[in-house]
Amino acid sequence: MPFTGKPTFGAGTDLPELYEDVSDVIGIVSPYETPLLNHLGDSKRPATNTVHEWIEDTLLPNTDTLNQTVFTPDAQNATSLTVNNGVRFQVGDSVRPDGSNEVMQVTAIAVNVLTVVRGYGGTTKATLANAKKLLIIGNAALEGADANAARFTNRTRKQNYTQIFTATVEVSGSMQAVRTYGVQDELDYQKQERMRELIRDLENCVINGAAPATSPQGGTTIRRSMNGIIKQIATNVYTPGSGGIPSGGGSGSDLNEAVLNAALRATWEQSSGQIDTIVVGGFQKRRINAFASTLRAYQPEDVNYRDLVGAYESDFGVCRVIMSRWVPTDQLLLLDSSRIEVMPLRGRSFGYKPMGTTGDAVHGQVVGEYTMEFKNENAHALIKGLSTS
Repeated sequence: MPFTGKPTFGAGTDLPELYEDVSDVIGIVSPYETPLLNHLGDSKRPATNTVHEWIEDTLLPNTDTLNQTVFTPDAQNATSLTVNNGVRFQVGDSVRPDGSNEVMQVTAIAVNVLTVVRGYGGTTKATLANAKKLLIIGNAALEGADANAARFTNRTRKQNYTQIFTATVEVSGSMQAVRTYGVQDELDYQKQERMRELIRDLENCVINGAAPATSPQGGTTIRRSMNGIIKQIATNVYTPGSGGIPSGGGSGSDLNEAVLNAALRATWEQSSGQIDTIVVGGFQKRRINAFASTLRAYQPEDVNYRDLVGAYESDFGVCRVIMSRWVPTDQLLLLDSSRIEVMPLRGRSFGYKPMGTTGDAVHGQVVGEYTMEFKNENAHALIKGLSTS
């Protein structure tokens, strides 16, 4: 049926426009979706203080790095090796230089200097170099020997701060009384709009927020704010073309599979975290979609073209790809969502709080106070410096 520009029941008739014709549906174009918060879900518990703390621990490290530029008599036969952290080793440790099959056995330790047996067990000696990684395979104890000195790690307390989100609502008595299109109750409508804005801002703060450099607990003159994800990632910050991450395509900083996989691998190698979430803005999301563009095949009868990657599966895990407007254009987040919780302060989740009436108007405030628990920052990663054109 051809388009006539008239509603079906009135096609072919000409009715005088006696009444205003205004739809009772109000269109909102401003973005208010929160894909990352939706993915993380509601927290299992609330925060109980404005300074929210949690405890983290690690296992004893089993890797270290050579800190030696000169080897005596040479790099293949040297038995005295200087490392960065001698306390990580014990006499009897079997050690393998990264990238080789040689096994060395530690026979003595003097601060950061190891005395080792090279080519232990008939293995082929490797050529050592400064900054080469050493991996501790395990310790072999002597039969009947006394117990070694106890070794342990110290638990650490981490913290973040709650941030108060507020929006004021004011509706006059006249506005409440008149009939309005699309709105049955103006006060309820304003509550909903302000609530949407605050939840949108909460997601933005979860990604980009930063606490004050001094007195982060806040006060009467200092506004308390939470540290976001980007602010808290310090260990695994990657840039294409440096730090073991290959250059990207195009200009060398384009996001491609080589860059993404190298970042996933580097994070996996030094953490038990399971990256399951990739969070990007619109531009880098199109880059991820393009990973498979050259591999797609279509039949002559196909009329639909699909160019969308909703999940990325690699050797290092299956990652859901989340597109959020608030991630900086040149950055990409790799997250273990099981270690992230966005939680309200107890009794302070978003809600409406009526205020005293002054004059012929209803006053109120939408209030919420939230923080983010971000466990084990080295289980997450950030890729930055990606091209944006």
